[in-house]
Amino acid sequence: MKNIITLLLISLLSTSFVAQDFQGQAFYKTQTTMDLGSWGDRMSAEQKKAMKERMKPYLEPVYILTFDKTKSIYKQEERLDAPGSGGGRGWGRMMAASGGPVYKDVASKKSLQSTEFMGKKFLISNDEDNIKWVVQNEQKMIGNYLCFKATAQVKKPKTMTSVWRNAEKNSKEAKDDGKQENIDNQTNKKAEKLDEVVVTAEVETITAWYTPQIPVSHGPAEYGGLPGLILELTNDRTVMLCTKVVMNPEKRIEISEPTKGEFVTKGEFENIVEVKVKEMRDMWRGQRGNSSRRN
Repeated sequence: MKNIITLLLISLLSTSFVAQDFQGQAFYKTQTTMDLGSWGDRMSAEQKKAMKERMKPYLEPVYILTFDKTKSIYKQEERLDAPGSGGGRGWGRMMAASGGPVYKDVASKKSLQSTEFMGKKFLISNDEDNIKWVVQNEQKMIGNYLCFKATAQVKKPKTMTSVWRNAEKNSKEAKDDGKQENIDNQTNKKAEKLDEVVVTAEVETITAWYTPQIPVSHGPAEYGGLPGLILELTNDRTVMLCTKVVMNPEKRIEISEPTKGEFVTKGEFENIVEVKVKEMRDMWRGQRGNSSRRN
């Protein structure tokens, strides 16, 4: 009986959205837990604290999802960089790994992310991604909206930091193996470990809370496909929480498909990132080696 009343209430609240040509905006505050990897082992508590403060603007950005019945665009809120912040250069942007605007059209099942990497623009297609949601028997209130829980298993994306971290891990394991194996076996193991990194796909569980009161299949970043707007999503080390929803804003915003950049699939872009990070790491290790020999 309770479930029937809940469904009737949701149906009444959502009818107005279905019946009209509406537009809405959802504001998401994101929070990412920073993983310093092997560098963190060499830093003092004070250094870690200073690093986290410096990285805060990149780890806790605000995004705006503008949507209608079928289309949406997810963009980071524009902000002014503080004096001396460097405008987001270097490790700030690399470790934040937020990417660019994400456009979705649920009618044509199209999803494109516009991003820039190493000075080149890309349009990344997420069309092949098919998230298989499992709706759970849990609900909670987020603001004034009744939300339902859903989970899914997805492949972890490859980012600059994750590729670098895996390379560091494999390098350490290879050195440990070298203490116990002869040179030939060590070489074979390195090759096997590299193959594992490239071929094996890490999987993570994502959790979403969606509200049928706003009956659109949109959500933050590339996520969506549920019978209601996603107001909260957790994946790996990041939480995206909707703090405000504005329906039918006074100024209508055009939701247009991005067109600038080289078109690539998500898998192709991850391969590009992996190759570039390997080049950067080899160059960095070479510079360290030359510096050590001079000293």
